[in-house]
Amino acid sequence: MPKSPLVRMFLVGAVASAIGIAIGLAIDWFPVEATEQASEVDFLYDVTLVIAVPIFVLVMTVAIYSVLRFRVSDDDESDGAPIHGNSRLEVIWVAVPTIIVVALAAYAWIGLLALEEEGQNPLRVKVIGQQFAWKYEYPAEAGMPAKQTTDLVLPVNRPVQFELNTEDVIHSFWVPAFRLKQDIVPGITTAMRLTPNRLGAFPVVCAELCGIGHSTMRQTVRVVDATRYTSWRGEPPSPALSAGAPGTDSADGKRLFEGTGCAGCHSLSAAGEAAATGPPLGGLDAIAAARAPGVSVEQYIRESIVDPTKVVAPGYSPEGMPQNYREQLSPRELEALVSYLSAVSKESGGKPQ
Repeated sequence: MPKSPLVRMFLVGAVASAIGIAIGLAIDWFPVEATEQASEVDFLYDVTLVIAVPIFVLVMTVAIYSVLRFRVSDDDESDGAPIHGNSRLEVIWVAVPTIIVVALAAYAWIGLLALEEEGQNPLRVKVIGQQFAWKYEYPAEAGMPAKQTTDLVLPVNRPVQFELNTEDVIHSFWVPAFRLKQDIVPGITTAMRLTPNRLGAFPVVCAELCGIGHSTMRQTVRVVDATRYTSWRGEPPSPALSAGAPGTDSADGKRLFEGTGCAGCHSLSAAGEAAATGPPLGGLDAIAAARAPGVSVEQYIRESIVDPTKVVAPGYSPEGMPQNYREQLSPRELEALVSYLSAVSKESGGKPQ
């Protein structure tokens, strides 16, 4: 072992850096790659890790060395030796980090430009975020009709351009397997481009705290082959999400319950939901009779949807329920949802709170 403490410090730091880099690169930090862009993002992460680990080790090594080398006894109250500084060293420790940061920023910027390039014949999908669910709109193309749905299905190996909007607060559209995330700001249309290259189903997550039911704002994107995608696009859209739909069938109401965020906050055993953010929806007939005497259960449900602060269940915040369902739901959709909840809540049971 070298006698010089600085040399020993350098050797210990070098060994610790090598071990740290090896461990960092060996750990599988991310889920499976599912887009062409994912490998570029992962490589940028690896480059950043290779640079950050030695810097962290250098700082900690100097700090630990200084604590051990220059420690004094508890009763030593004398001043330390006067230090006049070292201009050359100060220039070095400002210049080197600056060069590293600028180089990383330039590399990241070049990568970002590559990620944002529009591919040939992209599929354009409009993503609509709302508390606490996602909706999607596909434009008509190549003989396939336009489609509004709560299911996100993408063809493999075809470029996709998402146009993202929100109907209420800030959300953030994130598919971890795609490695890309985009904030959605009220009044602004943001965009995200990618090319799925792996078949399968992958989680869709809201990565921006958007309200009391934020943690439940999760769905799934399915990446399928061209034949299955064409077949899916040819299926009629969900009646409950189409303009002019009858909106009274129980299946339509169930789709609305699951697709507009209700299932993410309320428990309803008949629908197989057990969320606890909002009050349970079993036994609404008895609950309506207790909380709003003389009002039918259908009217009680309707008012609770369009004016959620009128009657608030004990123990729950009046701000937990989105306030804009009156604008989001058409009259037919509202009646479909009311009819569904009125019917299935009797099967679920419940008691006034």
